Amino acid sequence: MKYDVKDIKLAKKGALRIEWARNNMPVLALIGERFKKERPLKGLKVAACLHVTTETGVLMEVLKSAGADVFVCASNPLSTQDDVAASLAKNLGICVYAIKGENTKTYYGHIESVLAAKPDITMDDGADLVSTIHQLAPAQHENIIGGTEETTTGVIRLRALAKDGKLRYPIIAVNDAQTKYLFDNRYGTGQSTIDGVIRATNKLIAGSNFVVCGYGWCGKGVAMRAKGLGAKVIVVEVNPLRALEAAMDGFAVMPIKDAAKLGDIFVTVTGDINVIRGEHFAVMKDRAIVSNSGHFNVELEISALEKLSKAKKQIRDFTDEYTFKDGRKIYLLGQGRLINLAAAEGHPAQVMDMSFANQALGAEYMVKHYDSLENDVYKVPEDIDNNIAALKLKSMGIRIDTLTAEQKKYLSSWEMGT
Repeated sequence: MKYDVKDIKLAKKGALRIEWARNNMPVLALIGERFKKERPLKGLKVAACLHVTTETGVLMEVLKSAGADVFVCASNPLSTQDDVAASLAKNLGICVYAIKGENTKTYYGHIESVLAAKPDITMDDGADLVSTIHQLAPAQHENIIGGTEETTTGVIRLRALAKDGKLRYPIIAVNDAQTKYLFDNRYGTGQSTIDGVIRATNKLIAGSNFVVCGYGWCGKGVAMRAKGLGAKVIVVEVNPLRALEAAMDGFAVMPIKDAAKLGDIFVTVTGDINVIRGEHFAVMKDRAIVSNSGHFNVELEISALEKLSKAKKQIRDFTDEYTFKDGRKIYLLGQGRLINLAAAEGHPAQVMDMSFANQALGAEYMVKHYDSLENDVYKVPEDIDNNIAALKLKSMGIRIDTLTAEQKKYLSSWEMGT
């Protein structure tokens, strides 16, 4: 068994932390019980490029119980929890390649190590795994039957690949499941992003001008939580409908060139490149805090920040201080990478329970239906989405109504009116 982790001696601590996450992931536990009996992934190799966290550890247990041989690497250089990586290697016998803080060369070397196993199924978070596969000769990975994608950024990349007619195998967009984006993106990103900012800075959120760039589901969650802590929230958007929604939700809405002069704390959650650029850094307040919670570290033009600065030092863990020529200081958190995973622990297990339930059931669906699917990006089937929601409600002790025969008839007819 091969692995590349920081310290295998961390496995005991990692196992305890995975146990804590498992206790808070009842939906995945129910799926795991069924998988142990049915073994839907028996004999298949699964290559997973995901954030190596406690919740991912629980997902790996479920996939292994389903009969899969699992190979894991990190989907972000700063998101790995080293004790979890060690536990996966030592206690589960999984080939894991992930070290927190790994450089770009090591990061892609780990992806190549996972692909060397010649997987049948891929699980991605950001599409770096799939992107690497598509840069290789088709014959090297012609045995792949399908995959899943976890996050918005990855789905955008894969849909672009499919639109160009270059996608080599079908992908299920886990991110587009309602039990994913309505909860993971909003409640998970909202809480964990604020957690990351606070852990990195220990700054008071109340009373601050808190700028959220992007008002998709992730941005809505961050804005909601910042407001709840007493911040004066400013939203930056390019989409008129989302901007209107932010205004109706009670937030100030303005272009980034105006928000840059007002903000005390900035968070980008857009999935796009260079959202905060050199001209924006140039007009920021002294001691403004800048961070990103989008998947890749491209939303902040860090090269421009470097050029504007005469000095740089790490003043706290995950906090770099840039001093400008005029003496102003700007604080960059987590090297511009996902602050919720760079400085904190990522999403709570309760929301990842649903997200990773979609991953597990998406893989099972792919095994059953890949031969009838085109090389395209597909949504999670509605029955899977609804089943996960029902299981989550059951685990929370919540009961809901069902339609009567009369109500079903009414909803399917056109005759009855006023």
